[in-house]
Amino acid sequence: MRTARFTLDPAFTVAQVNPRLFGSFVEHLGRCVYTGIYEPGHEHADEAGLRTDVLDLVRELGVTTIRYPGGNFVSGYKWEDSVGPVEDRPARLDLAWRTTESNRFGLSEYIAFLRKLGPQAEPMMALNLGTRGVAEAIELQEYANHPQGTALSNLRIAHGDKDPFGIRLWCLGNELDGPWQTGHKTAEEYGRIAAETARAMRQIDPDVELVACGSSSQAMETFADWEAKVLAETYDLVDHISLHAYYQEHDGDRDSFLASAVDMESFIENVVATCDHVGARLKSSKKINLSFDEWNVWYQSRSQAEVAALDWPEAPRLLEDVYTVTDAVVFGSLLIALLRHADRVTVACLAQLVNVIAPIMTEPGGPAWRQTTFYPFAAASTYGRGEVLDVRVSGPTYDTRRHGTADLLHATAVRAEDGTLTVFAVNRSQTESLPLEVALNGLDLDHVIEHSTLSDTDPDARNTLTDPERVTPHPATSPTSLEHGTLKAALAPLSWNVIRLA
Repeated sequence: MRTARFTLDPAFTVAQVNPRLFGSFVEHLGRCVYTGIYEPGHEHADEAGLRTDVLDLVRELGVTTIRYPGGNFVSGYKWEDSVGPVEDRPARLDLAWRTTESNRFGLSEYIAFLRKLGPQAEPMMALNLGTRGVAEAIELQEYANHPQGTALSNLRIAHGDKDPFGIRLWCLGNELDGPWQTGHKTAEEYGRIAAETARAMRQIDPDVELVACGSSSQAMETFADWEAKVLAETYDLVDHISLHAYYQEHDGDRDSFLASAVDMESFIENVVATCDHVGARLKSSKKINLSFDEWNVWYQSRSQAEVAALDWPEAPRLLEDVYTVTDAVVFGSLLIALLRHADRVTVACLAQLVNVIAPIMTEPGGPAWRQTTFYPFAAASTYGRGEVLDVRVSGPTYDTRRHGTADLLHATAVRAEDGTLTVFAVNRSQTESLPLEVALNGLDLDHVIEHSTLSDTDPDARNTLTDPERVTPHPATSPTSLEHGTLKAALAPLSWNVIRLA
């Protein structure tokens, strides 16, 4: 096969990676919370009912920002139900997922979960602008963040939380462009309530960071027009606009599935263009950044029937996709797409964290284990910190039905503060190894630390309860070298690769 090539030079960069790029998402959906992160009585549960085996895996995953409590769930959420003595909290119907929410895990428990993860775990709170509005948003802000001396801050203290929660980053609703959303709105209706809420929240705290709802996918009929109308109302009031995208294999078309990041990069670039058009029209020097706060591989076609069959159970098994090696390679490619656009994508949240389309799985009363997608995320979070270098690939391409012509190589590179360099690369060919050459200009590098790959002779291999380590990263089988300023490697068919240089 023809060699894929690119050149790296520290003079040509994209941006510093914002740590928030490695965020995730905890929604009250299925078993993400109950028997996921929270299971009182489990042998590994701590005094608060949090599963310490899951906490350990989340730390290993390297998650930073965690968005909560939804998702579609938030558009029917009453935050007051989730605070105070657990025995006094009401159970409610969750219209989004046809389940019953007990509220045993709520706002205080979420903050306690983040604090146990460590200082890198930042809250990202979503507000209900579907069935509620400005008053409820600022009441939640006061309860969560005001130190003391008001009715709601004193109520938080009475509930046992003396210290404010310090929530800086807030989502102004969720997917309100979607007809499936409780409280679905037109762009004009949403833009107005988002602006009103933003103004009120900034009266409490001028430095609050706010995310406006963008389109639920690039395929929405209202895409781009929605962003333009919403930002016309909110441009000077918000910091980010959201993007959501999920990908799956359709009708056995694996070639298109492997090129899913072509669509993700197009989505990002089109939203950036729309934001900048609105800014130009308003004659503003401000740049709106992007919060890609839901992304993943998700077999949605399987999930629709699951949800429709539910009759209001509590925490059922729902959306528990079991990921293959192929899924992990696509997942890694999506991470590469986010890094390649780190100049504007400053927040991203893998949806979700545990059990529900997640990198971590648990069994009630049993073990926790890593899905195949765990490994690309953990590697990117560990080695994707620093400055993204500009990568322009020259090499073989292939044709896809859904995304047109795509490069067989999808890659990015991140230079850390200590000068080490990590190349993240995906070979989209299902059958052939891909030769890679990278010219290193102006980079003081002389050896390969490691070349790790996630690949398998069975592209449908997966990790399960009975075989939790069937798929793990392993050293590349072909030699990888760095000589005279040129990196040479061979990327296995259908593989995710991490090549570290020093």
